[in-house]
Amino acid sequence: MNKNDEHIKELLVQNWQLLQNSLYTLNLSVEKVQNIMPKEDYTFEEMESFDSLTSKFGRASDIYTQKVIRTIWMLLHEPFEPFIDMMNRCEKMGLIKSSNDMIDIRDTRNQITHEYIPEAIQELVPEVIRLAGKLEENIDYTHDFIGRRDWNIKF
Repeated sequence: MNKNDEHIKELLVQNWQLLQNSLYTLNLSVEKVQNIMPKEDYTFEEMESFDSLTSKFGRASDIYTQKVIRTIWMLLHEPFEPFIDMMNRCEKMGLIKSSNDMIDIRDTRNQITHEYIPEAIQELVPEVIRLAGKLEENIDYTHDFIGRRDWNIKF
């Protein structure tokens, strides 16, 4: 490892901590929303909980894909590729569990970002809850991948 790799490893540790903090609050929001659903009508506060959940889901998925995975990619000295190609390679390398899950996560995150109608967000909530579990599974895979490398990184 050269000096730049050591800097990248430090960045990975920082990004991993950011991800863990984000995942913690995402899981709290998932629990809160699961206690609310399903019912016919929702209060303003309940709708805010849906909005908070979808926002936290988007943030956690962005930190994972744009910070953690890309930092690992730099440590591996791999060339950057379009998202779908990168996820397919990550799955083949054992860096993530499922490229299909990660593509679904990214698509849902994009849909959340572009939905401005509260009812549309409400309809996405069950999918966000399902995909939050898939996100965590992939993050666990990444943690195992890092542990198998000779990088001597402690989280």
